[in-house]
Amino acid sequence: MPVVLSIIGQKGGVGKSTLARAVTVVAAQGDLRVRLIDLDIGQQTSVRWSTTRAAGRAKHALDAQAFSTVREALKQTGDIDLVVIDTPGHLSAETFEVARASDLIILPTGTSTDDLHPTTLLLYELEQIGVPKDRLCVALCRILDAKEERWARHYLETTGYQALDGSLPERLGYRRAHNRGKSITETSETALNERANELMASVLKKILRHVRSANGVYSR
Repeated sequence: MPVVLSIIGQKGGVGKSTLARAVTVVAAQGDLRVRLIDLDIGQQTSVRWSTTRAAGRAKHALDAQAFSTVREALKQTGDIDLVVIDTPGHLSAETFEVARASDLIILPTGTSTDDLHPTTLLLYELEQIGVPKDRLCVALCRILDAKEERWARHYLETTGYQALDGSLPERLGYRRAHNRGKSITETSETALNERANELMASVLKKILRHVRSANGVYSR
């Protein structure tokens, strides 16, 4: 069975698709068999992005497919190592079905109170439906400066949660990369790639820890 990683949140524009695409690319570069699932059957932005990527003849072609439900998406994944699920920009009953089916969940968030407050409420709600706390991760996105990031990390800690190592600044270079079918680790700016790779390393560490735990191997 594959590891199922889902990216969910209360609203659009906080980095769900950005993270889903980046994790998929990094996993493919690591020779994992990875599938990107787009559950926004209406817009299918991640599927269209993968089509742009293929047209640009990127080094690592990606398997991206759209489905209306997570149950349908996970029916034929026996030969896949990692499934990355990009969810729509709103909460629904299906969001919680995705959460229940996931081994790991990332909640991207901006750093304003308007973003952090609903994110922590959603974290609590996910725990209430039975999702273990150690499967929940927060990724800080759209950072403007270091002070803002420190404040956001402190806010999360006071509510009992921690953000992943690394963060994504708000930069035009990331948007330009997406327009070409690239991920945030494949921009034309080394500094932006390094920032993105730090966050991706934190995500992959979580995935590896889960795999080791599932296989009965102790991992600190």
